Amino acid sequence: MPKPDELITDIAALVESGQSSQMSLTVVTGGAVITGRLAPEAVWRQRVSEVLTDSARLNAFSTVFDTPAKKDGPPTHLHFHVARILQGTVGIPETGGMYRVAIEDVSAWTVGDFSYSEH
Repeated sequence: MPKPDELITDIAALVESGQSSQMSLTVVTGGAVITGRLAPEAVWRQRVSEVLTDSARLNAFSTVFDTPAKKDGPPTHLHFHVARILQGTVGIPETGGMYRVAIEDVSAWTVGDFSYSEH
């Protein structure tokens, strides 16, 4: 198992501490490029639960996300909101989505989020 990058772990810890929810990050994981803003896990879980609760077919799954996160040691995941997977000249979904990425699976990253323009 690779050792996670200490810098990205420190960024995740600062986001988790609630001191900032404005950190934008772009990561490469499993060949995908994901770009968006980080959120504390509790906020991310709450938002996913709300979306599932509003779904007629998926509302039973909302309770899975109501469970508080376990806080043993440094963060192990990044929690993106308003995030997109960059593919060619588009971001999927266009409006942004909710993604959870294991820090140990991040092979490259940069501060900031990316978008494409038609210029």
